[in-house]
Amino acid sequence: MIKNIVLAGVGGQGILSIAYCICKAALNRDYQIKQSEVHGMAQRGGNVESHVRFSDTSIASSLIPKGQTDLIIAVEPLEALRHEGHLKLDGCMGSGIKTIMNFDDYPDPQLLLQRIGQVRDHVLLNSKHLAKVAGNARVENIIVLGAASDRLGLRLNEFDKVLEELFSSKGARVVEANQRALRIGRRAAEIYRECIGDGQPIQAALEHIEQLPAAAFDPGTTTPSHSR
Repeated sequence: MIKNIVLAGVGGQGILSIAYCICKAALNRDYQIKQSEVHGMAQRGGNVESHVRFSDTSIASSLIPKGQTDLIIAVEPLEALRHEGHLKLDGCMGSGIKTIMNFDDYPDPQLLLQRIGQVRDHVLLNSKHLAKVAGNARVENIIVLGAASDRLGLRLNEFDKVLEELFSSKGARVVEANQRALRIGRRAAEIYRECIGDGQPIQAALEHIEQLPAAAFDPGTTTPSHSR
């Protein structure tokens, strides 16, 4: 077994925190791990990329061969699409929809979402809105991690331990907000896939999720995708 994950975003979006969480959760299972990082401009707004690989056997390289990525996790849609060529034919792409227009000829955001929507297994979420639902505007990256978590083969309670370790110095409320964000992202991704599976367009699915009450993201709550 080997999992190949490309993480992508821009500076300040918490990409390396996502990488840490995945690596630490996998390490706690005694998996072998390789990670590489590529930074753009050394400031907020520069692109950030990380390759994460974990396996129950040895891994030769920290870089993922082109076309062998199981999962692209991005907090920014253009950064997700920059790595589309790395994705396996049956791979998954998950991304937040908030754009960081850090250059003049940034593409039309709606076209970016449509392009991601052409990936058979994909998830798009308004991570900014969902972070507010979680009670902390700074947990967008963990929302996206939660949305991708079911494709990682790692359990939510395994990430809970890592999040507690990572944020314990900031207090219990910050830990709880991140753990809540993980579950909100996971549930929102499930609802998004239900909507898309029922034939709803991307924008309708996103609007449906944004209209849901906070209780709808409780794992015990059933939320039909056709409810408007």
